[in-house]
Amino acid sequence: MSKETDDKQGMFTKAIHAGQHTDPHTGAVVMPIYQSSTFAFKNADHGAALFKGEVPGYIYTRISNPTIEALEESVSTLEGGWGGHATSSGLSAILVTYMSLLNAGDHVVASDSQYGPSRLMLEMQLSRFGIASTFVDTSNTPAVAAAMRPETKIVYIETPANPTIKITDLQAVANIAHSGGAKLVVDNTFLSPVLQRPIEHGADVVVHSMTKFINGHADVVAGMIVVKDEEVWRAMRPVHTTFGATQDPHQAFLVLRGIKTLPMRVRTAQDNAMKLARVLETHPKVAWIRYPGLESHPQYAIGIKQQDGPGALMSFELRGGLTAGKHIMDNVSVMTLAVSLGGIETLIQHPASMTHAGMAPESRETAGITDGLVRISVGCEDYADLEADLLNALEGS
Repeated sequence: MSKETDDKQGMFTKAIHAGQHTDPHTGAVVMPIYQSSTFAFKNADHGAALFKGEVPGYIYTRISNPTIEALEESVSTLEGGWGGHATSSGLSAILVTYMSLLNAGDHVVASDSQYGPSRLMLEMQLSRFGIASTFVDTSNTPAVAAAMRPETKIVYIETPANPTIKITDLQAVANIAHSGGAKLVVDNTFLSPVLQRPIEHGADVVVHSMTKFINGHADVVAGMIVVKDEEVWRAMRPVHTTFGATQDPHQAFLVLRGIKTLPMRVRTAQDNAMKLARVLETHPKVAWIRYPGLESHPQYAIGIKQQDGPGALMSFELRGGLTAGKHIMDNVSVMTLAVSLGGIETLIQHPASMTHAGMAPESRETAGITDGLVRISVGCEDYADLEADLLNALEGS
């Protein structure tokens, strides 16, 4: 649960200090790892009072843990939310959100272009329990409105979308969701709270794969849910703890460490991405590129309105299609051919055969995930090295 913070503080200050309390027992500046599954009670009455919720304290790490709580406070402060729930992965954050806010017979309107397993959760798993879903291009606001039903309880969007980099108007979709009695849930993994804070634009819930930018070092799998108000936080708490989606304290410690450099990493990667996108946009072998910082992006104006920067993700296709794209991926040396994103290192991958391979081909086509689409998550290497690597790989493609 978030504590009182100074909203006037800047993002760098919040990233370094939010949730990072000096240890009261030792004076340690860095939050310790409370690597304990259980916590001792002072006496029987104290234990009973903890279970009743009459006094603050700790019982069992699946329920709460000081290191994990520090991380929840940090991220919810950065997002401007009421509180958070740290989870074992980004997908578990999405699952806890759905299972807290949906019942059999309910309906979800969701972005057609989103992380493949996130979509498959709705299509293949939650559908077995009577939860229906409709996938639309949420960058087309009228399409969202047309998909709403009386039983719609959640509008779920990724913006920018994975991997098409389409941008959805958060405030417009929030208005549609709320007028229909639904909550707006936003996956903010691609931008992090450094560049976008969906709650400021009407979102009720924000989810993250903290595996990506928030941790930033490709060494942790973790998720986070940030909520706008206490009521939703309390509705999620029993689902979170009963499902056992809790994060491990050591993971929480590593993510807290990563957050301290989050603004620096994000802005360095973004600077590199902007330059690289300009090179690709004018390269004769590039058929098209989608990057929010380019004026050619279809939703460029919306991005300017709700984002503090274009981020570090881009998608493009070469005139030689998939064959040319494979040539690039097989011939980079500074960039790494791997899935995931948001790390300190630059990653390149082919969504149709990798992260989105589980989607039906017709669904991928409808969502704009073409067979020739290549996605780059730009990292923090020296820009000159990244440009030389990409131009070299483009030779012969």
